[in-house]
Amino acid sequence: MLFLPVAIFIAFILLISAFFIVKQQTAAIIERFGRFHSIRQSGLQMKIPLVDRIAGKLSLKIQQLDVIVETKTLDDVFVRLKVSVQYKVIKDKVYDAFYKLDYPHDQITSYVFDVVRAEVPKMKLDDVFVKKDDIAIAVKAELNDAMMDYGYDIIKTLVTDIDPDAQVKAAMNRINASEREKIAAQYEGDAQRILIVEKAKAEAESKRLQGQGIADQRREIARGLEESVEVLNKVGINSQEASALIVVTQHYDTLQSIGEETNSNLILLPNSPQAGSNMLNDMVASFAASNQIGEAMKEAKKKRNKGEE
Repeated sequence: MLFLPVAIFIAFILLISAFFIVKQQTAAIIERFGRFHSIRQSGLQMKIPLVDRIAGKLSLKIQQLDVIVETKTLDDVFVRLKVSVQYKVIKDKVYDAFYKLDYPHDQITSYVFDVVRAEVPKMKLDDVFVKKDDIAIAVKAELNDAMMDYGYDIIKTLVTDIDPDAQVKAAMNRINASEREKIAAQYEGDAQRILIVEKAKAEAESKRLQGQGIADQRREIARGLEESVEVLNKVGINSQEASALIVVTQHYDTLQSIGEETNSNLILLPNSPQAGSNMLNDMVASFAASNQIGEAMKEAKKKRNKGEE
């Protein structure tokens, strides 16, 4: 009576242990009495209790292994490269992946070290940055040839980081900064040169126009003086007297324009010792000439009136 429940319990445990579940994208390796028996894929699977056992499980998903390699370039610069290897177990070669290779990560790391340390010493530091894809391709080709026999497929290899020595990076930054400052100085110099040239052109054009304006002004003044002299000659005033009258008129016009400026403190005076007497004589002569001109104009007006009558 006591043996029956125990036997039923043991049978129930054995029945439960006969079933197991394999997850999606996973392969389970079954051994029977320590010897390989079969490979089970995802889903509900069954094995013989106490006879079969699950020796292990392998993921069929794409995995990534990051390997950091320190090596020296052709120009004797130590640099650290981070190589990312993406790989997966080939579904049809699960047996080889499980039984032929105990530590796949170590195997992949060894090949990455070997390839990187063979390729990078052939390049200068600048070429390492430019040709990092070539390094990745070389690593992938070497790994594919080696790992395919062990049931691993190398999907892709990437050089994700290149880290030179700190002093080398500082020197490279200084070189780049100097180059940029040089280019900036060249642009600033070109801009200043253009400004100077354009300013000189503007000044030349301004002076040309200013000279043209002065020439036109003087031409009009000369034409006005000529007309004024011709008008005065018609009323019996000779050219010398007309010129004196025009000079006196301009003199008084100048004094009048100076006097109109309330804030002006400008005084025009001759600077010779005989200035006073010369000024007085000139003023007397100008007044006399003005009187003569006035009389002549009156006589001319009378003659004109008589001629009209």
